[in-house]
Amino acid sequence: MSSLSLAVRDSSTMLRRNLLHARRYPSMTLNLLLTPVMLLLLFVYVFGDTMSAGIGGGADRSEYVAYLVPGLLLMTVGSTTIGTAVSVSNDMTEGIIARFRTMAIHRGSVIIGHVIGSVLQSVISVVVFGAVAVAIGFRSTDATVLEWVAAFGLLVLFATALTWIAVGMGLVSPNAEAASNNALPLIFLPLISSAFVPVDAMPGWFQPIAEYQPFTPAIETLRGLLLGTGIGHNGWLAVGWCLGLAVLGYVWSKSVFNRDPK
Repeated sequence: MSSLSLAVRDSSTMLRRNLLHARRYPSMTLNLLLTPVMLLLLFVYVFGDTMSAGIGGGADRSEYVAYLVPGLLLMTVGSTTIGTAVSVSNDMTEGIIARFRTMAIHRGSVIIGHVIGSVLQSVISVVVFGAVAVAIGFRSTDATVLEWVAAFGLLVLFATALTWIAVGMGLVSPNAEAASNNALPLIFLPLISSAFVPVDAMPGWFQPIAEYQPFTPAIETLRGLLLGTGIGHNGWLAVGWCLGLAVLGYVWSKSVFNRDPK
């Protein structure tokens, strides 16, 4: 069997393993998914009228729903990948990786299985969140089919990038609790981005913090694609951030995973 065939076979096996774990222990994925869903309901039904008026949408909360959903879609992706960091840390600390190292399997298949499984879970979480958003009034009637495809592609690319970062965090964490704490920026960064209010509505000293981070250009790009408005230079920035984070996460994860155990 060629090395490529071996890698595909073993990665598929590891993917099935991770999906079985997710199915048997769904509590973490559900808990992480509930965070953006609860934020959506909170900001729409508690703060919706006020926030809509604040961003120039009048007193109609539907304007704010349209503004809010793209940012929370990416927050859903970030939340889901935290489970990946915890899962990888568990594998590293519970001894199963040591067992895998003694077996005739492709060395990288373990983390590749985690990455593909996490991206699939992110897509499912996005679909569930999107259904909730549509149920409370989100509509994307001005977007074309091409823009919908581009939006989905951006979500998958962003999920892949964050997943590789989460894998690296899980590999360097001494236990699951530390992995969860290390991955908290994946939830925290959307809170200081343009997900909830426009950057130019923030205090002047805070605007660079919100603007020059990966979530803001990705949110603005997704918002433009879903609402059928312009995205400007944000599209290239979002893709650049995704590719940069994916490469960084891949190199970091591969380097840590390939180290000889102490």
